[in-house]
Amino acid sequence: MDLKDFYEKGAQLFLPNLSIDLVIIGYSEDQLKCLLLQLGDKWILPGGYILRTESVDDATLRILQERTGLNDPHFKFLSVFGEKDRQFKKEWEHFFKTNNLPFHEDYWTNDRFVTLAYYSLVDLESTSPVIGNLDTAFGWFDLDNLPDMMMDHRTIAQSARERLKEDVSHEYLSYNLLPVDFTMPQLHQLHQTILGEELDRSRFQKKMLGSGMFERLPKLQTDSPGRKPYLYRVKKD
Repeated sequence: MDLKDFYEKGAQLFLPNLSIDLVIIGYSEDQLKCLLLQLGDKWILPGGYILRTESVDDATLRILQERTGLNDPHFKFLSVFGEKDRQFKKEWEHFFKTNNLPFHEDYWTNDRFVTLAYYSLVDLESTSPVIGNLDTAFGWFDLDNLPDMMMDHRTIAQSARERLKEDVSHEYLSYNLLPVDFTMPQLHQLHQTILGEELDRSRFQKKMLGSGMFERLPKLQTDSPGRKPYLYRVKKD
């Protein structure tokens, strides 16, 4: 859909006043990364709208697949952001006029919006991010050191950072940030990065293996110096 049709006919195709925003988190060089899209001189979270013909989960999956290129990406509900004054007409007007795009006060996107926020854990190296009609670039940024962002997207990203820290304390989901095959030292370092604290390696490994979620592969990792750790993967259902 081109921009003209999107702004003139979008209200007929999408549920009004409701959007989806995604905090897509990757992991690289012992840092958590967040996928952002460049909009003018600022950055935004990937997101979109819910077609009148689809469910919320289907819309979330569609937007995630469009933005990451992954067939079956992980995603988890984060929160609803719906302050009574949550509308960004002035920011959109500034962006449109700065970029010599036609702007109209009655664009449906200028109204108040409630957003359903999700976070997604992905293997960064397996993604193939794409840009949309308005954004001009994408980038992976340190989740703890985000650039200048539009609207309330920084708040949403920071909320996802805190939720992830809480969730890994009682859920087994961090492996989504690693390749299919990984070592226990890699998983251990990942958890330390998420939690921001040191964890006893032996105790951590016993806990992970005791969960029954992971299976050891018969081959060793061969590209690491020193002792060669075993590779693991998540057991299939």
